[in-house]
Parts: sequence; C-alpha cells; structure tokens
Amino acid sequence: MQERDQTVGEQALSGMRVIDLTHYLAGPMCTKRLADYGADVIKVERPGTGDGARSLGPFYHDDPHPEKSGLFLYLNTNKRGITLNLKAALGKEIFLELARKADVVVESFKPGVMKRLGLSYDELRQVNPRLVMTSVSNFGQSGPYRDYELTELMTFGMGGPMQHKGHHDREPVKYGGRPSVYHAGAVAAMATVVGYYGMVRHGTGDYIDMSIVDTQIGSMDGRVAALLQYQFTGQNGHRGSVIGVGPAGAGSGMFPCADGYVHFYGGTRLDRQIKMMGNPPELRDPKFYNPETQADPSVQEEYEAYFLGWLMNHTKKEIFELGQEAANVCAPMYTTDEVLEDAHVKMRGVFVPVEHPMTGKVTYPGRPFVMEKTPWVVLRPAPLLGQHNAEVYSELGYSAQDMVALRQDHII
Repeated sequence: MQERDQTVGEQALSGMRVIDLTHYLAGPMCTKRLADYGADVIKVERPGTGDGARSLGPFYHDDPHPEKSGLFLYLNTNKRGITLNLKAALGKEIFLELARKADVVVESFKPGVMKRLGLSYDELRQVNPRLVMTSVSNFGQSGPYRDYELTELMTFGMGGPMQHKGHHDREPVKYGGRPSVYHAGAVAAMATVVGYYGMVRHGTGDYIDMSIVDTQIGSMDGRVAALLQYQFTGQNGHRGSVIGVGPAGAGSGMFPCADGYVHFYGGTRLDRQIKMMGNPPELRDPKFYNPETQADPSVQEEYEAYFLGWLMNHTKKEIFELGQEAANVCAPMYTTDEVLEDAHVKMRGVFVPVEHPMTGKVTYPGRPFVMEKTPWVVLRPAPLLGQHNAEVYSELGYSAQDMVALRQDHII
C-alpha cells in the first residue's frame, strides 16, 4: 500500500490538522484539496457503513464494493480515515478531544445537525478557541431555504447560468455530471485556507458558512456576465447557442471532422476561421464577415455547408494546429483515452498512478495547479473504512485494550 513517504519535504499546508466530517462530494472535494497540499486530514466516518459516497459508482471493474467506488477513492486520497459514532456520548467526548488538537473542522451535515449532536461551533470553540470550522450545505446556515433539499439540476437552475444554456427553441439544459458541487468544494477549500491563515495571524478561530447555491450565483461561468447584463440593460438575455449567451453567428459550436468532433468560436472571428481554411474564394462574400448578416440562418447554412466539407477532409489534430496558426479559437473534443494519451497532458503530469489495496495501481487525476517549492504529491490512497483507527486514537492516548472496548461498544 502506498503510504506517507517520510522523505517528502514540507508542503504548503504542512502543519494544518483538519477533522473531516464531510460526505458524498462537495465537502470531500474541499478536504481533498487541503490534504493534497499537506494538511493532515482525518476523515471521520460512521462505523459499519462510512461515507455514503462509498455506495456510488462507477466501481472498479463494476464490482459494487464500498472500497471500490471511483468517486470515494478519488475524493479521499491523502487522508487518514477513522470511524466514530457521534451520536454516542463517548463518541462525542472523543470528537471533542480530536477538535481540541485540531486547527480546522469541516462538516457537510444538514444545518442544525451539529447543534443537535452537541458539536456546534459555539460548543467546539469552548474547547479550542483557535478552531476554524467550515460548514458546507445546500443553501447555507440561514435563510428561508436553509433546510431544503437540493439536486445538481436545481443548483444550476437557481444559481447558475442555466437560462442561457441550450437552443432558443428548446428547454434550458445543464452541464453533464455534477460540476456545481465540485466547484463549491473547491471554493470551500479556498475559504478554509483563508480562515486558517486568519487564525494564524490573529490568534482566534472563525466560522465559515458555505452555501453551494451561493457559489454558483457568484460563479464566473456565465452567471456574473448575465447579472451584469441585467443590471445595465434590464434584460435577462436568451438562449441562442450551445457556447454562451446569445447568438454566436456562423461557424460556432461543435462540428464533425474526419476522426471526431471539433469545437469552434466563429461569429465575429469568422475571418480567422476562413483564414484557417486557406481563404477560399467561395467565402470572400462580405456577408460572411458582417456580424448582422452572419446571424441570418440562410447565411449560416451556406457557410457551414462549405465548412463541413472542409472539416471532413481533416483530422482533429490537423484542425487544431491550423486553427492555432490562424489565431482561431478551436479545440478538439477528446475521448477519455485521447485525454490520457495527449502529449501535453503527459508532459504536464496531469494524471498520476495511485496504488490501493483493493484496486491495485489505477490512474487518477492529479494536481489542479503546480507549485515549484511545495509540490503536490500522493502520500497515501483513500483510506479503507477505519483504517487509521489504531494510529489516530493512540495519538489521543487510547491503548489497544481501549480500542477493543470502543469497538465492542460500537463507538468506533
């Protein structure tokens, strides 16, 4: 099993101790970012079942096993894992011991759960005034929607730029997958680091209330532009193309080519696209360059008939290179295997192998950014359920006999 290499130097967040009470996606993404850059993250799971993400696919080799969930394995690298029953009185006492020695607690329960457990921030800071606590929830800890359930579709519709996504004559659509909760987790990690260094500077802890919907309302992914548009014009905008707000004109969107698909931004940059094709005489008519006539469906149809013919005679790689030479914004649509094999991706080390006892060596997405002096590194795979019980509880002074008793009493 891949474990901590004691030869690894100091990382950016070395010395930060985090108690992780998060589950599923948004919260674990937050604590993963902290663990990846050196924080000692202790993931606390429910005895017997653990994080609900253990039951989510895809599973390694399609084997639905709690130690083989791809989501759980990815979101929990570099963490130590323990089990603890927070509903038991002794479990609460043990958690307070953990909090006393921690710098940060991150939790993603529904609002009010930590208070009902007797572990609210007001109670935790009684044992550790320097503690920073981050709560990640759907709508935040206050407001009329505080206790509401939330799905990815709701998140994107209420907080994101969904009103502008899709075709004008169809219903709006969201992005595939769950990008909103991952984005919220990344924002929560940044907020937690800000809180931690504020504590280091000023000597007192802080409470951070993270709303998933709030992070979408403030997102630069089209939402801020739409908010500014409304502020200045009073208009909500409309769905006009698959790539952004309003009509983008001819030559914009996803198009087929000889070996797949390529994405283009045409419209006002159509002259560069035509340059990419070698400035064919068939496309010299001024109507292809005028922003007003570009939006005419008949002009788009005429242009794209020629464009498609050219595309089908070129590969994704050829088009990408020709487009870049002509300063035309375009990129190939990669399949998963093409992403993994791309020369640039390989050179940058975007993917890394991780050895896990239940899956063997598997390729994972690696660091989100490069730091020269304090690098990201895989120190350990995601923990097995309760894997580090003996290690962590011994740090609190519990003996092997104590551990047996805790296990028999269903505390761990």
